[in-house]
Amino acid sequence: MAINSVVCVESRRTLKGQTSIEKRYYLSSLPCDAKRAVHAIRSHWSVENNLHWVLDMTFREDESRIRKGHGQANWVTLRHIALNLLKLDTSIKASIKVKRKRAGWDNDYLLHLLKT
Repeated sequence: MAINSVVCVESRRTLKGQTSIEKRYYLSSLPCDAKRAVHAIRSHWSVENNLHWVLDMTFREDESRIRKGHGQANWVTLRHIALNLLKLDTSIKASIKVKRKRAGWDNDYLLHLLKT
């Protein structure tokens, strides 16, 4: 993969009258096109915020101590399946964390999720 562009994104945030500026740099194989670069960066962070953050906060994935054999890959797959089932469920209006707890406490709800 060849590097075709270097992108710098500057973010400004004002909180309680204090402004902070953060610069992030990206190496990209995309041609130098600001609109495409912004779309790619936002898409990347969308995945981070909608998947990885949820897996870490709800399933405590970063705290997993599984290290032997294929255990880690197997558990990642199971967590993704569970997360997808919880996201698909519209029978109750609740967070993923609440739905996960309910599935652990209520066998009927768990069966409902698995039949989805």
